[in-house]
Amino acid sequence: MRVIVVGAGVLGASAAYHLMAGGAEVTILDPMVEGRATAAGAGIVCPWRSAVSDADWYRLSSGGARDYPALAAQLAEEGETELGYRRVGALIIAGEDGGLAEAEARIRARMETAPEAGTLHRLSPEEARRHFPPLRPDEPALHLSGAARVDGRLLAAALLRAAIRRGAEVQRDGVTGLIGTVSRVQGVRAGRRELYADAVLLAAGAWAPPLLAPLGLDLAVVPQRGQILHLVLPGMQTRDWPVLLPMSSHYLLAFDDSRVVVGATRETGSGFDHRLTAGGVMQVLQQALGVAPGLASATLHEMRIGMRPMSPDLKPLLGPVPGLEGLVIGNGLGASGLTIGPYAGRLLAQHLLRGEAEISLAPYDPLRR
Repeated sequence: MRVIVVGAGVLGASAAYHLMAGGAEVTILDPMVEGRATAAGAGIVCPWRSAVSDADWYRLSSGGARDYPALAAQLAEEGETELGYRRVGALIIAGEDGGLAEAEARIRARMETAPEAGTLHRLSPEEARRHFPPLRPDEPALHLSGAARVDGRLLAAALLRAAIRRGAEVQRDGVTGLIGTVSRVQGVRAGRRELYADAVLLAAGAWAPPLLAPLGLDLAVVPQRGQILHLVLPGMQTRDWPVLLPMSSHYLLAFDDSRVVVGATRETGSGFDHRLTAGGVMQVLQQALGVAPGLASATLHEMRIGMRPMSPDLKPLLGPVPGLEGLVIGNGLGASGLTIGPYAGRLLAQHLLRGEAEISLAPYDPLRR
């Protein structure tokens, strides 16, 4: 089976990797445009504390969290160990979506069917600061041991390298259109070239709708700008610090290189305006220093900007397009892209290879309104 994957973010890269593992021939097209969500995202893998109650969203996000250890082990066997993935746990503090009692009840209810969530304990402010030293001294917390973090750039690159070693081809051409008839997609236009395949997986994030419009298809995805700040604490060992949640829509997480990531703005209506803004920086810093004043002396290292592809109802847009053979869509992961993306890519690869995935994709109909 020949498949063209349009988009090499974490979803597209995962799909390509699993398609190659299943024996397909894969060509990946991605021009690496500025603002790609995967390149900017800081991945928090902790769906159990989310206040989102939609069962279909939770099925995907919890499946993604459950799958991560196996994926990391599989990639390690292929020599890919630099993913930024580590099970560091999470500190949950009171935020705009409720206090600790509400969060604890929600998490414990989900833990009954999610042993991978680990254990949950209440911490005093002193205990919480031992886990995350910059935290303010009066902040009690919940500690959830199963939470993890991942670096989106590293993970997508590792999946692509693994796919290439299995024979996938990566091209940096931008796709300008789809080729086909009224009932079937047969390939893509890339520059002056036409490429044909048995199926096209369109995983182009917020840039996908214009490719579908000539076919009369309206993909309900819009870009939402996220500005994410990277701080450095020179000489401080941060690799084991837990993820810090929630700060309304904001978060803190640490990586191995004395780096702490603070995010993120959620700027609906931003369009593709790929700019660092004064208001965005102020918002992120105010949220961060409000709960972790110990970060005030950190070095401002980098600001990343990504355009999240947002669906109309938070649920991803995944699966085949009814009435149009040969086209499968993977999109709309929003702020959950690095939790759901690798799992969603595997599900779409399953669908392409055998006609069905391990869970029904019907609730994620990509053309629903």
